[in-house]
Amino acid sequence: MTPLLPLQAEALDISFKLVPAIIVFLMMASFLVIGYVFKVADADGMWVAGRGIGNIENGMAIGANWMSAASYLGLAGLVALSGFYGLAFIVGWTTGYFVLLIFLAAQMRRFGKYTAPDFVADRFNSPTARALAAFTTLLIAYVYSVGQARGMGLVGQYVFGLDIIPMIVVMMTLTVGYLTLSGMLGATKNMAVQYVILIVAFLAGVYVVGFTQGYSTILPQIEYGALINDLSTEFSAPFINNSYYIWIATAFSLIFGTCGLPHVLVRFYTVKSERTARWSTVWGLFFILLLYWGAPAMAAFGVDLFAQVNNLSPDAVYSGEQAMSGAEGDVIVVLAAQFADLPRWFVGLVAAGGMAAAIATTAGLFITASSAVAHDIYSELINPDATQRQQVLIGRATIVAIGALVTVTAFNPPALIGELVAYAFSLAGTVLFPMFFLGLWWENTNRQGALAGMTVGLLLWITSVINSVLPAYVGFLADIAGGSGQAIIPIYAQYVPPIGAALVGTPLVFLVTIAVSLVTPEPPLETKQMVRQCHSPEPMGQQQSAEDFVSSSGGETPADD
Repeated sequence: MTPLLPLQAEALDISFKLVPAIIVFLMMASFLVIGYVFKVADADGMWVAGRGIGNIENGMAIGANWMSAASYLGLAGLVALSGFYGLAFIVGWTTGYFVLLIFLAAQMRRFGKYTAPDFVADRFNSPTARALAAFTTLLIAYVYSVGQARGMGLVGQYVFGLDIIPMIVVMMTLTVGYLTLSGMLGATKNMAVQYVILIVAFLAGVYVVGFTQGYSTILPQIEYGALINDLSTEFSAPFINNSYYIWIATAFSLIFGTCGLPHVLVRFYTVKSERTARWSTVWGLFFILLLYWGAPAMAAFGVDLFAQVNNLSPDAVYSGEQAMSGAEGDVIVVLAAQFADLPRWFVGLVAAGGMAAAIATTAGLFITASSAVAHDIYSELINPDATQRQQVLIGRATIVAIGALVTVTAFNPPALIGELVAYAFSLAGTVLFPMFFLGLWWENTNRQGALAGMTVGLLLWITSVINSVLPAYVGFLADIAGGSGQAIIPIYAQYVPPIGAALVGTPLVFLVTIAVSLVTPEPPLETKQMVRQCHSPEPMGQQQSAEDFVSSSGGETPADD
């Protein structure tokens, strides 16, 4: 694994920059205004934007929701620091959308709920399954958001010249402020704006850096390959930084983690129809690829420029006193523009794109976390008589609470931005993806099987994190492991690493869920009818769900536990 983040990126020009500061201020002000204009007061608007979003707008929201600080900053950083290994992230984070498009997008929309835990609870007739899914959703939102907060802090540090900790606090406070006001409807409108900002900023950086430095002319996404021979073998040679197994495990976890992320799947609940769900996935993948095609090029440009500016040989970029740090890798997109001697306002524009990316993803994560608490836990499990006003208030309080927790954790995160996000993907791919896939494609998957599978998946992921990550932070675990950088059980860390736990965990959860379902009673007929309705060629109403259709036909979906 790459080294942990130091407190700040030493190579950044940490100083107040007037024009970039104005850009960031106007951007944040626009987010607050849009949040106010599209503020919501009911559950439909808060959680699923009234189910009225079109395919291109939702595709842009998917792109912005997806291209977090981990994509805008962290992906290029992972490629810069890990070279060939970083391609596992590009492969994983794009291939997953093909699985979503083929197997889940339209079917999830036809099922027609508010949240991912909603689907799990109603499909498997189990409040316990809802609680497990809600807990997993909160874990994912927390782990994923820490990387976004860190990205906001690094960009704010560059633009405003302050220490990273107060910048994290300020940026997270503004983000939480507009989210508590706007809900999913305002967040979706903001995501479309945020996507335009981030993609313009990123592509401008790639093209201008490539052209002015002589790396490329028309297609830097392809032409950067000529630079590979000038870079260290640490960058270009396969499996030097990580083993073949870790490469495969990482890519696998990211592919199927994509299909299990609640803040991605909820985008299919916000659209008008199943056809819109499919097309918004296609548009989303296109918008994502616009950035992903350029990230390796920006990484290569940044590594070469880092070597030039510091008078280093290619190999010295990765070892020695002046080697690139983890934090410098995480802001390589900004550093490349800075090292290319581009105007400060232009470097500030590139940096502002990173902040827009981080804010957009944080919005999606916090909305799904708030819905997990307010809708799935409070309304469904604690107070079934809760009014819509009470749900919205609980949701807003949850956004504030998780925002505070994420902010504090981001002061000293346990890994690079991209790696932090990958932990969340591994959790989603291990615990939630098997439930969505089996729940939609095998009608005999039952409550007992789902509970057994989710429990096994959660335990496997949590033990992986305890084994490999926590010894660096918990004294007695470090003593057991023989050092803060060591794993408690090395062979477990080798084959079930937190970043790639789904390679073992997802097939195991599938097997457990199927085996337990086969030896226990089949689910009720009404549940099977709901699954069949998800695959029906007949169109459904904009506000209609599979459960509505079955109920109107005389069926029921009783809870069994």
